[in-house]
This record gives sequence, structure tokens and C-alpha cells, in this order.
Amino acid sequence: MVDYAMEPLVRNAWYIAAWSDEIDDGQLVARRILGQDVVFFRDATGKAAALEDRCCHRAVPLSLGAACEAGIRCGYHGLVFDGTGACVDNPGEALNPDVFRVRAFKLVERQHALWIWMGDQALADADLIVDFPYHDLEDWPAHYGRYEFAANYMFLVDNLMDLTHLGYVHGSTIGGDPEAHNQADLETMRTTRGARFIRWMMNSPPPPSFVKAAGFKGNVDRWSDFEYVAPATVRQWGGGLDAGTGARENRDQEGGLSLRLLHHATPETDSSFHYFFSVAVQGVPVDSEAGQGFFGDILEAFLEDKQYIEAQQQSVAKDPDRKLILRQHDKAVAYSRQALHQMLAAELKEAAE
Repeated sequence: MVDYAMEPLVRNAWYIAAWSDEIDDGQLVARRILGQDVVFFRDATGKAAALEDRCCHRAVPLSLGAACEAGIRCGYHGLVFDGTGACVDNPGEALNPDVFRVRAFKLVERQHALWIWMGDQALADADLIVDFPYHDLEDWPAHYGRYEFAANYMFLVDNLMDLTHLGYVHGSTIGGDPEAHNQADLETMRTTRGARFIRWMMNSPPPPSFVKAAGFKGNVDRWSDFEYVAPATVRQWGGGLDAGTGARENRDQEGGLSLRLLHHATPETDSSFHYFFSVAVQGVPVDSEAGQGFFGDILEAFLEDKQYIEAQQQSVAKDPDRKLILRQHDKAVAYSRQALHQMLAAELKEAAE
């Protein structure tokens, strides 16, 4: 048994705040992250910025205002703030920058994502941002999506780090035979920043979505390679090749199906999160029939996950002190939670010093 269910929020970490194309020039986007209301915009040069969604004058949300050349103009009395939070226009009065300022958050745009640091701004190190180079590679055209989940963010990580649910929850899309999932050859390991597993389903029937995307005619050797990077990211490499063609020796060979997914659970509160995900099938254009079909199956599968994860949250909230049980398949889940707890402990130690 384990004591934990819902986890507290790590503040000193990078989280995806938005996909790059969600923040258009001239557009304001309001989003709650780690319990804090934030507004996003781009300045006249196209650089994205993030400010507390609260004017320092009368506490009106800045998202009720409008983007302007200098930054963002409050819709109530017209004060303008730039990307650093400094007031650059105080209509009819002196700027008084020591008084008129709103909180700004470090924001880094990289690999089609906007990463935000919500904690101590002096500790924000861009080298800690999770690397996912496939967003920049032409051979991996990606679909990007976001769902809102009413659950603690770590329930998504648990879901991703134990795939034995696939055959039961996703039978019509990405799942496959439940028994094949239960009997998969599984290797689990700790990593520097989390946990990783590699599982193989040898000579197994491909799930419907694999057949749609790659046209498999018979059984496949299928792999699932998942890595959790604390506190909120899972990198996935999945796919399959015709059975008996040496997939375990070389997953990069031509033919079959190879896909890369990025999963990221940015906490909105301790019981809700923004689920950011990208899906790329190697060599399959986003607007192709195969690309659209596979992405449609992924969206359906993630909504199936949403149903179970939100139901889990509701159940835990009714009796939060009741312990959960780990199975042998949950080794990667346990390692992931342990990595998160180490990160939380380090943050508490830093705050106490």
C-alpha cells in the first residue's frame, strides 16, 4: 500500500504554459497555473511574455484589456505594462515605476512550446527545460493538443507509467489484447530525473490504430518506451514492426510504425491540470488521411483516459486518507512518485534556508 494519492505542487520547475501557436500577435490568453492567474501575450517584436493577470492599480484582470505595441493595456484605466511587468504608460500621470508594476514570470519559447517558471524567479534555469527535439524535425510532423482535466496532475503520470490499462480502456483504438499487455516483457529503471520503462509485446496483434496508420497485415513486435521527467513530463516512443523482423535489435529500421509523443500535465490547481500533448508519426504528414486518422484515435483514447482519471479524482476526494495499492506492474509509477517526492523535499529545503 502507499500513502499518497494527490500530490502537492512543485513550484520551482518549468511547466508548459501554452503551445506557441496558442499565443497569436494581438491576442491575450488567460490561464490559471499552479493556482495563479496568468495572462500571456506577444509584444511588437513577437516575443511572448507572461504577467500576473491582475493590474496593480485596481486589481482588474489584465486579460480584460488589450495587447498593444508596448505590451498590454489595462482595460479599466489604460495603464500599459511591458513584458517585464513595468508600467510604460500611466495616462495623465508620471510612470512611477517603483509603484506601478505587476509580477512577471520567466517564459522561454522552445520547440513549439512556451515554458513558464512559477516559483522563485532567481532559480529559473533554462537548461532544466525538458528537451524534445522531434518538434523541430521535418520527418516528425506533429499534431498539438490540450485538454482540461479535473484531477491531480500526477494521476495522469500514473496512467502513462503503467500501460496495462490499454487493453481494457482503449480496445477500439490504441489498445490491443489485454492479456498481451499483461504478459508484456517489461524493463523498468530509475533515471536522473525520474523513471523509464521499455515494454515489448512480441508477435502480437496490432491495435486498430496501428493498422490504420501503417497497414499491418499480420502480427507485430510492438514496443512502448516511456520516460517520466519530474515533475510533469512524459516522453514516449512507441511503435511496431512486422513480427520477426528484428525490432528489438533495431527499432529505427524502415517499415512499420514509429511514433513520438510528448505528454505534459501542468497543474492548474491541486485538483485540476492542463494536459498538453503532441503526437507525431514518423514520415506521416499531419494533413494526410493516415495522420488525421491516427490523431483522431489518439484524441478518442485521451478522452477515455480523462473519464477514468476524473472519476479517480472524485473517488479519492471523498476519502483522501484511504491508501492506494501498488501492483507489480506499478514499479515505474512508484519510481516516478519517489522522484517527485525528492524534488518536493529539495524545494522545501531551499525555502527553509
